[in-house]
This record gives sequence, C-alpha cells and structure tokens, in this order.
Amino acid sequence: MAGALGVTLLLIAFFLNLFRYITPESRLYMVLNIIGAGLSCYASILIGYIPFVILEAVWCLVALTALIRPGLGSGDRLPQGPGH
Repeated sequence: MAGALGVTLLLIAFFLNLFRYITPESRLYMVLNIIGAGLSCYASILIGYIPFVILEAVWCLVALTALIRPGLGSGDRLPQGPGH
C-alpha cells in the first residue's frame, strides 16, 4: 500500500509540473516528491530491493534539501546570472 501511494504522489507531482500547474521550485512539488519518494523507499525496504531503496532515498533527500535551501521552495524561479 505504501509503495502504491508513494508512486501515485510522485506521478501526481510529475503531471502537475508537466502541465504547468506547479513549478519544480514550488513547495507543493517538493513536498509531493519528499513524501512520495519516502513512501516508495519504505516499500522498497520492505521487499528488500536495494536499487530502488537507493534511488528513492536519494530522490527524497534531494527534494528535502531543495525545500530547505534558502531561495528554493517559494515557487519563485531561480535567480538568473548577469546578462539574463
């Protein structure tokens, strides 16, 4: 059940981003990825499939890092360098 819910949340985030309802920098996108990857990681641990444990753990940690980094998670685009 955890795996199905996790994958569903990841797919919802993907589709919302793909159809431009949310941006990759939005908090909702990051939270959906954190929860979805966390649940998928947990389900992978339960079945003992290490490649997916690693994949989902890294996915969850990267999304969590992006959420807590200053300047990200606000829904704003990343600042552009000089001349952009």
